[in-house]
Amino acid sequence: MSSVAFVAPQASLAKLEATSDYSRYQNRAGKSAFVGGYDEGENTVNQALTSMAAMFVVAGGVRWRERRQRVTLRRAGGGPSTAVIGSPQETYQELVDKSEYLRDQHWTKTFHAGFMGGAYVGMAGLLSLVIGGNMASEFITQKAVFAALFPINLLLVLTTGGQLFTGNSATMAIGVYEKKCTTKDLLRNWAISYIANIFGCLLIDAVARYTGMFTGGAQEMAVHTVMKKCSATFGQTVVKGIMCNWLVCMAVWLCTMAKDLSGKMVGVWFPISMFIAIGFEHSVANMFILPAGIFSGAPLSWGDILVKNLIPVTIGNAIAGAFVVGAGMSFMFGKLGKKEDE
Repeated sequence: MSSVAFVAPQASLAKLEATSDYSRYQNRAGKSAFVGGYDEGENTVNQALTSMAAMFVVAGGVRWRERRQRVTLRRAGGGPSTAVIGSPQETYQELVDKSEYLRDQHWTKTFHAGFMGGAYVGMAGLLSLVIGGNMASEFITQKAVFAALFPINLLLVLTTGGQLFTGNSATMAIGVYEKKCTTKDLLRNWAISYIANIFGCLLIDAVARYTGMFTGGAQEMAVHTVMKKCSATFGQTVVKGIMCNWLVCMAVWLCTMAKDLSGKMVGVWFPISMFIAIGFEHSVANMFILPAGIFSGAPLSWGDILVKNLIPVTIGNAIAGAFVVGAGMSFMFGKLGKKEDE
């Protein structure tokens, strides 16, 4: 049986320096491209994946502790319900109730909630640009980090009462299908939240530009991202918008279904990370990213980003919210799926 001996750090370092592998690693120091074996870029990917894994381990631990507390309360004969998620029917009813709440909300509160929602999206986008843009590998690390960090925006929005046009597109449509809201109510909410989202995102763009944060890797990533977003055809961009908001509205659905913070976090994280990693288009996120690209030096005009991206993406997002998710959920759990004589 082999034994393990303790070796002093100085001796280990001297022995390591004598090997050819260490010399090759030293020669590669400072390079960001993958050149086989271990290097800085691979280490960064491992760190990003390790951070994501640690986040979900912590969330699982918190959820386990909450469940144990509920079990203890139940055995004692008191305390709240032990359910950690609602049923699909309960979740649908919550969204119907929310549509009524949004219908009756004063426009100033809708605008404020939309402004804050846009600001949260901008903050998450800026975080993703600053960290992801300075990672080593454009195709692996940057996208993985962006997908891991960006979902924080929706968690902040949904847990603080903020509003996004994208989520409201489904919620208000459900209210219309259930005859709790009118089409006029829907269009009013969509318009106010959309405009407010723009102002919220532009605020974060202005702050980032004023403080000099659109530099280095963040600047390069912003320009590259915007150029790519404006390179597809109108039809392709509409379809990307549909697929994106389908996932976003499902994140809203899962967050509404979850009854504890850790469940909401998990429910939000995966659908949002999924649309980022695939490359679908989110109108509110683009309200931040597109101006960030222009401020960073992208050779595009404001008209270019509107016609080539924001307008088709908005159309696609609205279609997904109103018809794919809104009508689909009403057909499953609401009036659209009921017979006339019921």
